[in-house]
Amino acid sequence: MIGTVLLMIVIGIFAGIAGAILGLGGGIIVTPILTLACNLDIKYAIGASVVVVIATSSGSTIAYLKDEVLNLRVAMFLEIATTIGAVSGALLTGILKPQYLYILFGLLLLFSSFNMIRKLLNKNSSNLSHKNDPLAEKLRLNSSYYDKAENKKIDYQVENIPGGLSVMFGAGLASGLLGIGSGAFKVIAMDTFMKMPLKPSSATSNLMMGVTAAASATVYFFNGSILPYIAVPLALGILVGATLGSRIMQRLPARWIRICFVPVLFYIGLNMLIKGF
Repeated sequence: MIGTVLLMIVIGIFAGIAGAILGLGGGIIVTPILTLACNLDIKYAIGASVVVVIATSSGSTIAYLKDEVLNLRVAMFLEIATTIGAVSGALLTGILKPQYLYILFGLLLLFSSFNMIRKLLNKNSSNLSHKNDPLAEKLRLNSSYYDKAENKKIDYQVENIPGGLSVMFGAGLASGLLGIGSGAFKVIAMDTFMKMPLKPSSATSNLMMGVTAAASATVYFFNGSILPYIAVPLALGILVGATLGSRIMQRLPARWIRICFVPVLFYIGLNMLIKGF
């Protein structure tokens, strides 16, 4: 039992660091480890994954809020589309064929990974938007943050609000219909479609995932999918890891975060595409 607890704490620290840096919940890291390496039933691995997402969000959001990296107005605005999509997906369960969604979102993730590779190869390109989007100005979505890696304040403008909302609605739809997390889609909606810098995109994604996961945690708790001897040490490790990860992320150059993010996107996209066929 002590060995299992220590192992869960170590896995939690690793997942918390990776989740906080990349804006992913950590479930994509924890679920394969628990099922493939620890031979845990997928039902309990998913239950632990929900706890992981909440713990990662809680641990990292405190640091991001303190350092004013995340964009609270963008998070709350996009969460509307995600929630509507998730409810729609839950209602459409059994009507829509899930394989079409797997193919569609698999292709979107692969496209996004290639788009990020293109940005990496073009070292002089900047993701920052210079357009004055009237809708973003009206909603006061434009913001700024202090980049500790570059030692300077970066002002940024948000654009293509309908595009970001569409991706978030689709992410919520996929979550409700397929039971998958949508951390990767949240980062894509902000970084690729709304032209936000990668660091505020990742930080904002962390906050949004915690809100979404908290809504479903009650269901997993009452149907017995959350095992305390797995979830509690995992949560403790993740709180430590997410706090460390949020500090590391702010000092990492955005280029290195993107280099870490591309293989994760490619892996998720390829798996979704394979499931669709």
